[in-house]
Amino acid sequence: MKKKSLMSLMLLSAVLLLTACGTSAKDSSANITASKTSESTEQSKQTNESINEKITVKEKVENTMKTMTLEEKVGQLFMARVPEQNQIMDIQNYHLGGYLLFDRDMAGKGQADVKQTIASYQEASKTPMFIGSDEEGGTVSRLSRNQIVSPAFESPQALYQKDGWDGVTKEIDRKAQVFGELGIQLGMFPDADVSTDPQSFIYDRTIGMDAKGTSHYVKLSVEEMKKQKLGSILKHFPGYGNNRDSHVEIVTDNRSMEDLRKNDFLPFEAGIKAWADSIMVSHNIVQAIDGNRPASISKPVHDVIRNELGFKGVIMTDDMDMAGLADFISQEEAGLQALQAGNDMILSSSYSTQIPYILEAIKKGEYSEQQLDQSVERLLTWKVELGLIK
Repeated sequence: MKKKSLMSLMLLSAVLLLTACGTSAKDSSANITASKTSESTEQSKQTNESINEKITVKEKVENTMKTMTLEEKVGQLFMARVPEQNQIMDIQNYHLGGYLLFDRDMAGKGQADVKQTIASYQEASKTPMFIGSDEEGGTVSRLSRNQIVSPAFESPQALYQKDGWDGVTKEIDRKAQVFGELGIQLGMFPDADVSTDPQSFIYDRTIGMDAKGTSHYVKLSVEEMKKQKLGSILKHFPGYGNNRDSHVEIVTDNRSMEDLRKNDFLPFEAGIKAWADSIMVSHNIVQAIDGNRPASISKPVHDVIRNELGFKGVIMTDDMDMAGLADFISQEEAGLQALQAGNDMILSSSYSTQIPYILEAIKKGEYSEQQLDQSVERLLTWKVELGLIK
């Protein structure tokens, strides 16, 4: 009897063990299936989010444009120097796309004052504005010159000599922190000019290297700015080289197209490959491309940017109030001719003259609404990508 009971107990244990093993195998199989399903769902979710993000940028731009009048669209094309008076009124009357801060906008102020002023501009604008300040570092840094930031932003050359490329990227990160606190999106850099002559006017603003070194500096800068959501502006196309200063005169560049392609174009190409946001065009007359007009109002120069270099982002002029250009063309004509040449954005203090002139040109068919819409679309896309348009 005891033997039978013992055998029965052993058989029962074996059955229970087999059942447990079967259940465990099923559970394991179920877990693997669930894990695969979860991974598949997560991948699908990420793909959908990526698609939705792309759609969202396009939709935000389209939705914004649907609500805009013709006057508002034209206003978006202007990045204006902050006027001495009627700053808020001009935002509302001319629908300006952005304000560029100069020394007078910071003199005697602290960070809190500048931040509050910028916030008041954004509050007054129906479409969020670009806020810019020239912050290349070294000799060109308005925030440093007015003690808004301390220590001062250093020049690219000084940063490289002290800490190599790591120093350059760390300074961009510091700028991003300061800009973010103040409400600035555009630091109007990096300088993509190839200048190796310490006596040339542009040299101190550049990395001071040959085309290869300058290309690396530009690529590194644009990539870091992308990470930090800072707007990148490559300047001054087609490249100053070691030429004179077009702030005070129209400069004629006599270098060959071959020379430009082998040297000056290379940093711009590097920036474009790194997905730079914008290219700023100088006022130099470049004989090899267009010997009759300053680059900023030359269609052949802009055709090189679009067709040869394949740039799809925002093209902007250098300051249209620089003395060199003012000696060549009237301010009234300058804005319209800049757009006809292919610019998307005009840096100008003369917007109160230029905007009515452009609106009249649209009525006459001298500047098409199709071209206007293309430029506005590029500008609004940039604003969405920088987080200005939510």
